[in-house]
Amino acid sequence: MIDFLLARIGSAIVTIFGASVLAFAVLRAVPTNPARLIAGPFANDEVIAQVTANLGLDKSLPVQYLDYVTSFFIGDWGFSYSAGQPVLSQITERLPASAELALYAFLFAFFGAVLVTVLVSFLNSRWLDRFLRLLSFISVGVPPFWLALLFLMVFFERLGWFPGPVGRGPAPTGLYTGLFTIDYLLAGDFAGFGTALHHLALPSIALALGPFGYLVRLLRANLLDIINEPFVTVLHAKGVAPISTHFRHILPNAFLPTLTAGGLILAQLLGGSVLVERIFVWPGIGTLVIDGILRQDYAVVQAFIMLSAIIYIGVNLLVDILYGYVDPRVRRS
Repeated sequence: MIDFLLARIGSAIVTIFGASVLAFAVLRAVPTNPARLIAGPFANDEVIAQVTANLGLDKSLPVQYLDYVTSFFIGDWGFSYSAGQPVLSQITERLPASAELALYAFLFAFFGAVLVTVLVSFLNSRWLDRFLRLLSFISVGVPPFWLALLFLMVFFERLGWFPGPVGRGPAPTGLYTGLFTIDYLLAGDFAGFGTALHHLALPSIALALGPFGYLVRLLRANLLDIINEPFVTVLHAKGVAPISTHFRHILPNAFLPTLTAGGLILAQLLGGSVLVERIFVWPGIGTLVIDGILRQDYAVVQAFIMLSAIIYIGVNLLVDILYGYVDPRVRRS
């Protein structure tokens, strides 16, 4: 197990190195001088040269890259000149909003897909299976931003059941984690917890329906493959109870691809969902990055690329560790 973890950690380091090189190279390939953008259109050559020196853009590319990587890992993520504050402060301020939205969207998509698919496969109902297939196809094919607009038109404007595009709602008096639902629970304010969930409902469901449909299709296909395996026939012949066969033998064998896909979906959601955040005026990092791209704020974009790579690698490493607990074959190997 230790060798397995060391191999995965080594692979993660190589991947982070590749992401850092990509972020550094792509942004410097853009035919725009960041110093001129920061100095303004009326700055003379002397001012632009001074800004270039302050940014370290007058150094060689290898030295710039080493400065960039070193600064990132010591917590210096650069300065956002468009916002007038450090990038780390901006991301730290907005990351909890994106993390909370991603967490609830993932819970709905992953656990909802597993629960519904396993239940339908266990009941072995043709009509329920057809309905589930139809629902999964529709969920995968509909863009999240279109769902977000539809939800606002129906559930906010027409029915008035949910709040509109007003962001996260009122903040709790004491912020411990930055996640409103958890902070309300820690404060014992259950009314505030309900209000936070009320604001989270529409954007999280709009984000979750696509991954929900994908996970349903993936798990259903794997379950059907495993159900037809010879060992399942042997279990039935030995008189093993159907519920035990389904949940102790079929599901664990069919679950690994779903676990992998779930990890990738969680990492993707944690990276921010730009259009849905825009539509619901959600103060997450997706909106921050779009503003950084539009304003050509390279420090924000570079930090986001590195942060996204670390999130993806961290989640994948966690999924690899969970493999050993889900599948005994991985644990033995």
